[in-house]
Amino acid sequence: MPERRSRQIAAPRRGFMKGLASLAAVPLVAASSVSGAAAVPADPLAGRTLVFSDDFTTLDSRIWQAGPKATTFDTGFYGRSAFARIDGEEGFVPYVIVDDPLAENGKALQISAKYIGRTMRVPAYYGNGLPEFQWISGNLQTARPDGTIVAGWRNGYFEARMRFPKHPLSFPAFWFMNGRSILLPKTSIEIDVVEHKGWELDLYGTYLHEWGQPGEHHEGVGVPTGTDITAGYFRYGLLVDGARCVPYFERRPVKDPRSGLPLDWTIGRARQLDEQGDVFWPLLTLALRSDVPFPAPLREEHRETHMRVDYFRVYG
Repeated sequence: MPERRSRQIAAPRRGFMKGLASLAAVPLVAASSVSGAAAVPADPLAGRTLVFSDDFTTLDSRIWQAGPKATTFDTGFYGRSAFARIDGEEGFVPYVIVDDPLAENGKALQISAKYIGRTMRVPAYYGNGLPEFQWISGNLQTARPDGTIVAGWRNGYFEARMRFPKHPLSFPAFWFMNGRSILLPKTSIEIDVVEHKGWELDLYGTYLHEWGQPGEHHEGVGVPTGTDITAGYFRYGLLVDGARCVPYFERRPVKDPRSGLPLDWTIGRARQLDEQGDVFWPLLTLALRSDVPFPAPLREEHRETHMRVDYFRVYG
């Protein structure tokens, strides 16, 4: 799902860089460590307090902007679906708060994708007239296309408790972009806490992308979970502390599959972030991949799919 992805309609958000994500034992790019830094915290909450929490008892549209990704680089769409505005598109609203006894407070945000299967009229969407692309899905973010950051943080531990769908096309994600990337997209920083392909039940990807020159830089691994992450809720976390970037699964540091040590990536543009007063803003997205064959036939049970978010929290 890269900021620098191809503009071709068939390109997924991440382009084809993630082709090796299914090889759980092989890093997409060599995982690097922060030279001389303190050990990766085993407990990401140690010494931290809760500074922001949305438990999704309601969907607050003052905080969460719905629709295409906030950017001036392109239209903000990617993959096989159009991201709906808050009131929906083509008669379908993908954002609802549902009762869920498995959520901590009995409520969860559900983001859905639905196959429309006819010509659509979604503004600026490239797939309106293409049968395989006539899907409506959802993307929520705490930033707006005019560059406004409603909620963002430079440092902290960020966590979402989520449940992903099992589906032949689904591509849900919890990710971050830096604020200046909206209006100044020549360079950008993208951190993907989790990306999941709906047919890889015990595997997901986590990535750091610093797009554009000078200093373009990419890290990423496939994360074998040892459990079916479509069968329940799991906690996906990210620690950002200065130049340090550490992904977590179930509050345990994700390990480098080659060394067995916790991943400890370096944000090369950390100094720029500080000098420019920049922050990271979160996105919760249910997309559909366009680099895999379209199901033939598309089964009735695959014409609509859902992901759920129990909460999003920030610890500072």
